[in-house]
Amino acid sequence: MHKKETFGEVVRKLREERKLPIRKVAAILDLDPSTLSKIERNDRSANKDLIPIFARIFEVEEKELLIHFLSDKVTYDLIDEDYTKEVLMVAEEKINYQRSKKAQQGKLKL
Repeated sequence: MHKKETFGEVVRKLREERKLPIRKVAAILDLDPSTLSKIERNDRSANKDLIPIFARIFEVEEKELLIHFLSDKVTYDLIDEDYTKEVLMVAEEKINYQRSKKAQQGKLKL
């Protein structure tokens, strides 16, 4: 999987490589085939809860699909913004800070 591909492009590629019809994959996901088609065309975002099911269907690592899914969310939020590199650097710092706060709070609740 190429990192530049969108989640939808990855899903379509995996489905086509396995020669699975869209209707069959959609049925397993409990989606309408047109909804899955929109996900593959990036006209609609998938639900995060579907990631483990996609991973099972396509026999790929859930982590890889999750990275594509989450990176799409960040991309679409920032695509029209200035200073994206700086925003991402600050966001990473904030994530680390919030994780350390959560870890400290968890230790205090003993």
